[in-house]
Amino acid sequence: MCPFSPSKRTGRPRSAEADRAILAATRSALAEQGWGRLTLGDVAARAGVAKTTLYRRWAGKNELVVDAVAALFEEQLDLPDLGSLEADIQGVVLRFAELLNRPETRTALMAVIAEAAHDDALRTRIREAIVDRQKHLVVLGRKRAQQRGEIPPEDSAAGPARDDLVFDVVAGAVVHRVMVSSEPVDEEWAGRLAVLLVVGLAGLHTAQDPQ
Repeated sequence: MCPFSPSKRTGRPRSAEADRAILAATRSALAEQGWGRLTLGDVAARAGVAKTTLYRRWAGKNELVVDAVAALFEEQLDLPDLGSLEADIQGVVLRFAELLNRPETRTALMAVIAEAAHDDALRTRIREAIVDRQKHLVVLGRKRAQQRGEIPPEDSAAGPARDDLVFDVVAGAVVHRVMVSSEPVDEEWAGRLAVLLVVGLAGLHTAQDPQ
């Protein structure tokens, strides 16, 4: 079953292949036509499925677009082990920026964020399908850094809050740089952001040390 399905529905079993084709067709249509001209009928034709297939899986365009972006991040945003926390952060920042610079990603995110301003359910879906799913990269990076001895172990109560803060700083900085300021995210900029985070994390540990 596709991990981005909005709800459990009765009927014939889901086809993972059809889901992938639909999500890819959604991104393709967005890049070519933009949000306003995107229709479920066009997506269905591009994916080679019946229009009813889409309606059995997604309630509407908003949900479909969120899941299309979420699938892209799931497939292509990872955290390779580059040997140090600083290098790991720089690597994931560059990869994240590359994804945001894709026309289909940029169009989709700007559209659903605008729609979510007056749609609580859509905001929840964005958080659950995109934001919460990508926080595992921060957890992985922290655990690697702790195993290397770059940052000290921490108690279970402090970890999640600190992970959320790191995610917000990275995601906020890169999204603003790419989608608001329209400035390049190159190795130099990504490296400075990585240094800032590493120094900041050290300061957080020092400030919260019970000594």
